[in-house]
Amino acid sequence: MESTDSIQKPFWRIVFAIFFGNFMATLSTTSINVALPVFMDDFNAPLNTVQWMMSGFMLATGVIAPIIGYMGDRLSYKRLYVYALGGFTLTSLLCIFAWNMESLIAFRILQGLFSGIIMPTTMTIIYQVIPKEKQASAISLWTVSAMLAPAFGPTLGGWLTESYGWKALFLMNIPIGIIAMIVTQRFIPYYRLGKGLSLDFIGFITVIIGTSSLLTSFSQSHSWGWTSWKTILLMLVGIIMIGYFIITSLKSNEPLLNLRLFQIPRFTYSLILNCSITISLYAGTFLIPIYLQKIQHESTLYTGLVMLPGTLAMALVSSLVGKVYNKVGPFRLVMSGVLLMAVATWALSRLSMTSGTIFVVSWIAIRYIGIAMSNMPVTNAGMSAIPSQLSGQASALMNWIRQGTAALSVSLFSTILSSRTLDYMGKSGANDSLAASRALTFSIQDLFIIGTILVVIAVPLTFFLREKNHSEGGLIIRKIEG
Repeated sequence: MESTDSIQKPFWRIVFAIFFGNFMATLSTTSINVALPVFMDDFNAPLNTVQWMMSGFMLATGVIAPIIGYMGDRLSYKRLYVYALGGFTLTSLLCIFAWNMESLIAFRILQGLFSGIIMPTTMTIIYQVIPKEKQASAISLWTVSAMLAPAFGPTLGGWLTESYGWKALFLMNIPIGIIAMIVTQRFIPYYRLGKGLSLDFIGFITVIIGTSSLLTSFSQSHSWGWTSWKTILLMLVGIIMIGYFIITSLKSNEPLLNLRLFQIPRFTYSLILNCSITISLYAGTFLIPIYLQKIQHESTLYTGLVMLPGTLAMALVSSLVGKVYNKVGPFRLVMSGVLLMAVATWALSRLSMTSGTIFVVSWIAIRYIGIAMSNMPVTNAGMSAIPSQLSGQASALMNWIRQGTAALSVSLFSTILSSRTLDYMGKSGANDSLAASRALTFSIQDLFIIGTILVVIAVPLTFFLREKNHSEGGLIIRKIEG
């Protein structure tokens, strides 16, 4: 096992190499969101089908997470990162040649597998290669790379879609991916800190079946009905498979996902908060484009421009948070951010058919500032409690749960949106376009209220971030090795 002291390289070179890949992986998600109504029109597909471009992508990022520790140990995290960048670039090319919605969804799921490798791998490299005193700054810049993509993604995606069609959304990934591979190969050192993990194949299969079954049941429940045999059967299969995986993982000396890391309270609380922030983030990126394009009948470019100020503010605040993190600690930053998210999400639940641009832009910006203030601190608070030799397993576990939560939330939001819209249409007794727009508006309001409740529930957990658990990481290592 090679020591991190011998593999440390200049800080900015490593951050620069990580920045490109993380930016590309996030850009592909945010640029697609703004064009969902376009895909609905071009492929004549319903929202429940088109949303799989998002939820299928995010499910894939979570499904691949359990074996990242194994692959990183076998290949080294540098090689794994390069291979993931190459795969992401290739699948972007495949998306360009998709011939129908089903093939495009399939290629997006493949793309999600490689994206799911990129994000936790880059995080692991930070905690394994960069000195501990610089990790907060590095993870802040890592967060900025993920935040710049939402800043430019909607606007860039809107402009490209309107000017050149949806294929341009995938074409732009190809030069970025090539540059990222070249920079990574040059600036990130080759190293291995692992000690020969074995692959729990049965555990991996149960994770795939369990998470896929749960996602499918949630996403299709509107079409099938919550009490239909297909919905109930898939939910039961998902719960049983995940339950079996958890039990066997806790008994195994070399589990696919190291669930014993949950014995570190700081890591556990930060992960729960992270999931809450993720749900809030994807609720906005999912609902706002639908509101602007389906209710106010605005273009994709206009939608991107409306979201631009907030996402630029999010990127700027993320960079500032990294500078003050060591001075004020995670608690104050996360608490302030979560409260801003709660207030702004509640305000967006007041959206009407005639809400003005300033209203929408302002509350999106406040909401995104709250996300920026809490996202990096809550991630670093959890990861900094993990010893470096377990950071790969921790980032894989974090990514699996966070991305699974995001995928389930998008599927659930889509189902509730469709269901509530039909309910409101039925209550109104009308069947014209005005009644449909009014029903969709009320449904979006309901979802933002749900989002507000989820954020408020997370507020008490921020108090646990004041406690430090430096000794617990060593305890976990002794339990694993013993």
